[in-house]
Amino acid sequence: MKRMREFLLINLGLFFTACGIHFFKIPNHFATGGVSGLAIIAENFIENLSVGLLMLLINIVFLLLGLVLVGWDFTRKTLYSSIALSGMVWLLDYIYPMSGPMTTDTLLELIFSILIPAVGSALVFNMNASTGGTDIIAKILNKYTDLDIGKALMTSDFLITVLSGIVFGIQTGLYSILGLILKGFVIDTVIEGFNLKKQVVIVSEKPEPIRAYIVENIKRGATIHTAYGAWSNEEKHVITSVMSRKQALDLRHFIRKTDKNAFITITNTSEIIGKGFRSI
Repeated sequence: MKRMREFLLINLGLFFTACGIHFFKIPNHFATGGVSGLAIIAENFIENLSVGLLMLLINIVFLLLGLVLVGWDFTRKTLYSSIALSGMVWLLDYIYPMSGPMTTDTLLELIFSILIPAVGSALVFNMNASTGGTDIIAKILNKYTDLDIGKALMTSDFLITVLSGIVFGIQTGLYSILGLILKGFVIDTVIEGFNLKKQVVIVSEKPEPIRAYIVENIKRGATIHTAYGAWSNEEKHVITSVMSRKQALDLRHFIRKTDKNAFITITNTSEIIGKGFRSI
């Protein structure tokens, strides 16, 4: 069931990415990096080939390069996503071909061309998968140069956006560069939103009912240790737990009724590794 859930989420993420490419990037010639950007540029020179089919052909070339220069272990991880994303873009073009942008507002189109694929990419990345494409080029650059993965990916994507400006004009090029800059921020924000949890730290003189509520009602674990107040020098119990926003709200209401003198801090956290959350 876990593998099925991951598979479905990866495909949902790929579908969102394909929708953003088909409905917003292709009609506006937004080449914000990646294989989709290369395919959008290539379509301008190659007749009778859709962006989806061009993405598939480019991905096959990149996969072969990755297999030869990087190895099978890395290449296999991007094999399915690369082909599936290309196929989805091709299928959307077959089912619902676009003759031009959906609106006359270019900035609005750019926002949706970044937002929808960013949600899709975040879903895929959150499952420890990849949308493929220029990830392979970045890995090759990383292996044979001094560039790290992040800089290599940014370099390859930036060159694609510059090329889009040369092919489609300075305005489209500038929009593509703006989209490239926004893409990274939006993806990071969406991933953090998916994984966002609340870390609750409670200082209380009545730890037992609070512990019981966390374990029995919220179904979460907690760590309890003894501490001393700096001002009063009195012994206190500190309870630390991580939970969802709703669970933290329920716990806060319970503590308000149980120990009105409790001291509570609730902070956001998105990197939780351990039992009940992400595995190491």
